[in-house]
Amino acid sequence: MRILIRTSKWAIWARRLGSVAVPLVVISVLLHRLRLMTSDLFLVAAAVAGAMALLAVLVSMVALARLWQTGDRGWGKALWGLAFGLICLLPYAWYGALALRYPAVTDIATTDRGPMPLVFEPGTAAMPPPKLLSRSEMALVFPNVETRTYPLGLAQTFVLAHRLVDENGWDIKLERDPATGAAVGQINAQIVTLPGWREEVVIRVTGDLANSAVDMRSASLNALHDFGSNGQRIEAFLSALDDAVTTLLRDNPNANRPVEAEPESATDVEAPAE
Repeated sequence: MRILIRTSKWAIWARRLGSVAVPLVVISVLLHRLRLMTSDLFLVAAAVAGAMALLAVLVSMVALARLWQTGDRGWGKALWGLAFGLICLLPYAWYGALALRYPAVTDIATTDRGPMPLVFEPGTAAMPPPKLLSRSEMALVFPNVETRTYPLGLAQTFVLAHRLVDENGWDIKLERDPATGAAVGQINAQIVTLPGWREEVVIRVTGDLANSAVDMRSASLNALHDFGSNGQRIEAFLSALDDAVTTLLRDNPNANRPVEAEPESATDVEAPAE
């Protein structure tokens, strides 16, 4: 007599739900990064994908418990559903931890934002009002977000800042080079985060031939929370700029001295009339 062992329907549904959650997460992120999906739709898609992943985990747990009691088949399906669900929930857990660690802010700057306007692109003109931090909150959460001053000329500092922007792979949207005679150097560049959110940085360099000051702004476009990315970006960039300036001055002790006009040679000086 042949005994048939049935496959648990809970296990079947666990794997189905997990298999649906994975492409929902991946496709929604790809469409958002490629700008084929608006941010509003992305939030809805991300919520649906997260709910599907959570449901897959819950159904998998029920399936495993029932399999242990009944002896039915379907352990592999239940475990696959559990694995798919947990993998999909990892990004939600990560960003949830960041949301608990960092306050809900979308715009960070070292100084007044007036001289550092953003370059809006089509679709970003209707940005929600920025969420800002007070000066005391800024000092507590991002203590290194401060204006930098260097004993280095404006043009040289701008070159170092531009080099760091290129190394980071940021997409430059606006550039004002002080080498062309401008009294201020400025770079506006855009960054795309992993989930596809657009963020913009503004780097402003002021000074003269011997000294310079660097201010920076980083803001999220059409986002409700930056999860600390803007403040971390400014701190990392300015720290790298500190190192670059220090290295330049160490290797070139005369780099901070303004170039003086060479004196005329004796042959170029007209002889006095007799």
